Amino acid sequence: MALRNLITDVAGVKVGHADDAKIGSGVTALVFDEPAIASIDVRGGGTGTRESVLLDPSMTVEKIDALALGGGSAFGLEAAAGVMAWLAEHGRGFAMRSVRVPIVPGAILFDLLNGGDKAWGRFPPYRELGYTAAAAAGADFKLGTAGAGFGATTANFKGGTGSASATVGAVTVGALVAVNAAGCVTVGKGPWFWAAPYERNKEFGGHGMPTPVPDGALAFRTKGRAEENTTLAVVATDALLNKVQAKRLAIMAQVGIARAIRPVHSPLDGDLVFAAATGRQPLADPIHGLAELGAVAADVLARAVARAVYEATALPYPGAAPAWRDRYGTIG
Repeated sequence: MALRNLITDVAGVKVGHADDAKIGSGVTALVFDEPAIASIDVRGGGTGTRESVLLDPSMTVEKIDALALGGGSAFGLEAAAGVMAWLAEHGRGFAMRSVRVPIVPGAILFDLLNGGDKAWGRFPPYRELGYTAAAAAGADFKLGTAGAGFGATTANFKGGTGSASATVGAVTVGALVAVNAAGCVTVGKGPWFWAAPYERNKEFGGHGMPTPVPDGALAFRTKGRAEENTTLAVVATDALLNKVQAKRLAIMAQVGIARAIRPVHSPLDGDLVFAAATGRQPLADPIHGLAELGAVAADVLARAVARAVYEATALPYPGAAPAWRDRYGTIG
């Protein structure tokens, strides 16, 4: 089967978005057809997460039903409750005698100063957005200004939601990312992406890398304050992994963010990677096979980061960050 270059190329993974142009924010839900092994690697110094502790390999719960990524800073943690509600209605969850409790870890990014109307009153909208996103989950979903990345920005261009996929023998690996980076995804003042060496089929314009790298492109450059930025990523595979192996996959995949964004992992951002395995394809070798899978996952995540910015469109607010397409179009 031909890949669509989305995380949903991984069998058993579905994605749904819900966003609101008025508030300039949104939610993305990843729903697994069956509970998936999962873990997490956190590199940012100021993360906002829900149920992330249980993803440590030493914790009892092995599998999760879904993941929730949201804007809204800490308000957005309510998105996971909405995803839980949808799953509960469909009989999903960790069995505790006669009841089931859906297991939905979540993470958030900061988009409260992007120009949207955040005066939502007593009840933030993220629970309902989470429910709507879960209900919309399917094989196809929008990239760019959509879902958790709807209100995201970078130091120079509009951020967004990106995805990519690849195969490693019989195993498929995919990435989904909401890019709200402190730094830049592009090189200097040109159309080039730091992730260019990993690009496939001109998926983000085919511009390659400049030779030499322009003066000033390696200078330290960030937007706003460090605590206003986060890149949230999910790497999923159909490989048969245990929780320790999923943790290693998340650690290796994290390199993809570093390849695609400068700078990353600052003291008060929330950069992190979830890793999930649906367990449909055994690895030929538990060590070498995992190492190769992790290496490809890092490449896939770097590509997904670039696609997030490449596909984004600007928000309709005064002073909103321009989109990459506003300056460079879509020509390859």
